[in-house]
Amino acid sequence: MQKRNAMSARTIVVPGDLLDESGMDAGNNAYVLNGKIYAGVLGVRNVHNDTIGVIPLGGRYMPTAGDTVIGIIEDIGPSNWLVDINAPYPAPLHVSEVPWKVEFGDTSKYLNIGYVVMLKVLMVDESKKIQVTMKDSGLRRIEGGQLVEMPHSKVSRVIGKSGSMIQMIKNLTDCRIFVGQNGRIWIDGNDNAEIAVEAIKMIEREAQSGNLTERVENFIKSRLPQKEKDDREEY
Repeated sequence: MQKRNAMSARTIVVPGDLLDESGMDAGNNAYVLNGKIYAGVLGVRNVHNDTIGVIPLGGRYMPTAGDTVIGIIEDIGPSNWLVDINAPYPAPLHVSEVPWKVEFGDTSKYLNIGYVVMLKVLMVDESKKIQVTMKDSGLRRIEGGQLVEMPHSKVSRVIGKSGSMIQMIKNLTDCRIFVGQNGRIWIDGNDNAEIAVEAIKMIEREAQSGNLTERVENFIKSRLPQKEKDDREEY
């Protein structure tokens, strides 16, 4: 497989485990002692460029079969891709689970490292191995727009009861929005995309507050150009 540094040795570590003694820099949730780097928290060993740290397991998204998620391709093999879905381990996407006929070794012609994709979690087995698919309605590669990331535990607040919050944001901003249950949200639109982003970040900050739907609605309307405010007065 083609490898990147960010893919190296993603193993579970506990506080005090040795991470590195080759001279790398200590990253998040790691500490240096006598020239060696150790884990400071329970989590996944994470290497990026010349820095090594730990991604905490506490609060991490744990996938469930049927979840719709947004993933980022982070490694390529001859018959599959490894996808970061914000879970402790990458999720394999096999060529049999994409909507194209991919010949052995041609995977990079369809999805390359760094591509962003909409997926569905196909299976999570007893050992927590994950399989994902793109063979379902609406699942595809994402191009353009922007990604917002938040704790997956707050996604339900963004969606709202029976989808009321996210539908309100879509209607007022006229943006296309896809909410992944792994805490990644894709937003695409014209001038109002930034308003939608700010509204979603407001929900993240104030998820426990009362009357949130009304306050988010008022916030969006206060940011819209006057013509659009007039057009949406009857919303």
